[in-house]
Amino acid sequence: MHAAIQPPDGYRGRFAPSPTGALHFGSLVAALASYLDARSRNGTWLLRIEDIDQARCIPGAADEIIRMLADFALEWDEPIVYQSHATSQQRYRQALERLTEQGLTYPCGCSRKEIADSSQTGIEGPIYPGTCRAGLPPGKLPRAVRLRVADGDFGCEDRVQGWVSQNLAQQIGDFVLKRADGVYSYQLAVVVDDAWQGITDIVRGIDLLASTPRQLYLQRCLGAARPRYLHLPLAVNQYGLKLSKQNLALPLRRDNASVALVRALQFLGQPLPDTAAHLPPCRELLHWASAHWQADNIPRTTSIVAETVASAPKNMIDSAGKLT
Repeated sequence: MHAAIQPPDGYRGRFAPSPTGALHFGSLVAALASYLDARSRNGTWLLRIEDIDQARCIPGAADEIIRMLADFALEWDEPIVYQSHATSQQRYRQALERLTEQGLTYPCGCSRKEIADSSQTGIEGPIYPGTCRAGLPPGKLPRAVRLRVADGDFGCEDRVQGWVSQNLAQQIGDFVLKRADGVYSYQLAVVVDDAWQGITDIVRGIDLLASTPRQLYLQRCLGAARPRYLHLPLAVNQYGLKLSKQNLALPLRRDNASVALVRALQFLGQPLPDTAAHLPPCRELLHWASAHWQADNIPRTTSIVAETVASAPKNMIDSAGKLT
């Protein structure tokens, strides 16, 4: 196996939400951790709007995400990148062409039902059985474009979760780079974006951990540097379900932003400022938290039950506005 290309000097991190709804407490945990990890190392922190799947995006959600981050004083350092913009789409097209020139892709004419009916179940659903790998069977028309995966383990040392690896051929199969509807896949877009933006460190939720080996393989195929990874425990509700828009997680509120930040720091196992006095404004709180950030304190687990701040008990703050 080829050695991974190392990231460049100088920390460059990012927060990359999808505009499918409002930010919630789980979103804040990911944004805060990536922000503090960057600021604690005098690094650059970027904002990317992952709106490549326009059918899932809610009109106005991207603008609301941007406003909410600004209200929480989570300030990015460079212009926002949108996956739906023409310049981004051009980068994805060029990357796909490059992979095709290397003989690493092929057209696939299989429907989801056909794949499900003829394959085993893997880490994230049916394992593609390779039906079209040697060429389209008679009568099949090209629908998607897939990447040929090599047989072997692809993994990395995650800063919180430890060693993570998969045998892509056995656990995933050749995966899609461009869907039947013409949309570039998340896996291709995120690898191309991270390489183009020079991202050195990726801090995100553990729900994306299973995607990491595919991204490592794509990085190798494209000759891109391998970032360092840190996958955070998921914030879940009392039933063990991820706090998400689909599970009706309550959106963040501007009127208790400092309290929400403190709760997120607690979730991440971080030290807290002296709360005997009034909670400081968000910018001051973030400055303090950056100076005291300890990534090693992040709980080494996959999930933590956490109340969303929006539904926290009223006695969380006393009448003077102090944290209780």
